[in-house]
Amino acid sequence: MKKFFLVEPVVVLYCFASYLTFPLLQQYVYRRVWQETTNSSFGQNQTSNECESNKSSPFYIDQKEVQKKTSLFSMSMDLSGLIPSLLMTLLIVAYGDRHGRKASLLLPSLGGLLTSFFYFGISCFSWPLYIFFISAVLTGFLGGFATFLGGCFAYVADISHGAKQKTIRIALIDTILGVSSGLAGILSGYFIEYVGFTWSFVTACILHFVNILYIIFFLQETVNISETQANAFSAEGFKEVFSGVFLLFKTASCKKRSLIISMLFAFMAFLFGQYGAFSVFTLYELGTPICWDAVLIGWGSALNTFVFVTSFLGVFLFTKCLSEPFIIFIGLLSWITGMLMTAFAKTTLLMFLVRAAILLAFMPFPILRSMMSKVVLDSEQGALFACIACLESLTGTIAAVVFSSVYAATVAWLPGFSFFLSAGLMLIPMSLVCAVICIGYEEEKPHALLVNEEESDGGDPLI
Repeated sequence: MKKFFLVEPVVVLYCFASYLTFPLLQQYVYRRVWQETTNSSFGQNQTSNECESNKSSPFYIDQKEVQKKTSLFSMSMDLSGLIPSLLMTLLIVAYGDRHGRKASLLLPSLGGLLTSFFYFGISCFSWPLYIFFISAVLTGFLGGFATFLGGCFAYVADISHGAKQKTIRIALIDTILGVSSGLAGILSGYFIEYVGFTWSFVTACILHFVNILYIIFFLQETVNISETQANAFSAEGFKEVFSGVFLLFKTASCKKRSLIISMLFAFMAFLFGQYGAFSVFTLYELGTPICWDAVLIGWGSALNTFVFVTSFLGVFLFTKCLSEPFIIFIGLLSWITGMLMTAFAKTTLLMFLVRAAILLAFMPFPILRSMMSKVVLDSEQGALFACIACLESLTGTIAAVVFSSVYAATVAWLPGFSFFLSAGLMLIPMSLVCAVICIGYEEEKPHALLVNEEESDGGDPLI
């Protein structure tokens, strides 16, 4: 059977299924918590026609209490799968340098199938909500979303040739992520309205199953596995995996180590502020004064499709005339503008205009990934993306926990406080990118020159 070097279908199927369940999950928990808190059924008109702004109204008090409980539930669920996810992300993605990339794509897909099945059971049979925590832990042991992303970017790095092509290919994967999430977002509202939660989760199960078949039977491996590397689960194999991550920093020159660490922290700081804000977006839109229903939330999420597309176009065009650090600055300013608008948003129109303000806000992600990928050797790509994916998982979870806690504490007196916080946090990656410029990042320098430079400086060779 002929196989292909096409990871894009894997990204589309996995991300569409995952992003379809994300908004469904939060809205399902919101409705279950509403029923348990108020002892009344949740009606669709409660988020649109009966959105109460009078702070002394019993409905307003119930609404804020439900938002607070849902936010804290989401925080607890994110924490429950954190530790296994971190360990497996570090292990599986670094494992790919010598034993193949497909494992980092297949295991998270199996986890997605298992998770969707649990969601189906909870929705169909009204299982208790604590089953969500069991699902999160099991998914964590299969790697989760961060492992999948790390595997995708390492796969793309393997098949890319040249610095510019690598930047564009990584940006393309980010764009596919955004388009998939946008389509899933807009359809999620209609899924809830027309087929309900149960069949929506069934759809996600089917997509994950198809994706697993494609990975096993049609996706070509990028790493040639020799007979000496075939025993991947030996003690020596695990030692190689962890030593690869360790040696990535130990054998690097001072300049290279400083560049990687600075860019990693810039990536984490940007991710923290952006992911944290997005983690409370749906709750903010459900509550007063926005009061969106499921369809409007779906349309709002779908507009992120254009943000990813315009960010990709921005990367494609700006790389022809600007250095990569300055492209990051443009993306950061775009995000700051959007968050300030969100914090002051009172109407549906302004919430839609927020997406116009952040049209270039996703550019820092592919640019930073590409910058880090260019300063390491081809044999270190898996170790690098394992670090990125592990830190991405840790940072994303911490961001969701922190912003959920902040939102729960401030929703009664200033619902937009979390978005002010997100905008302010962007000063950190700005400062770190300035540090990268001062250290002396040269985006066109080939890997061979980096190696020769380190050897001539008296450092240990990287090979």
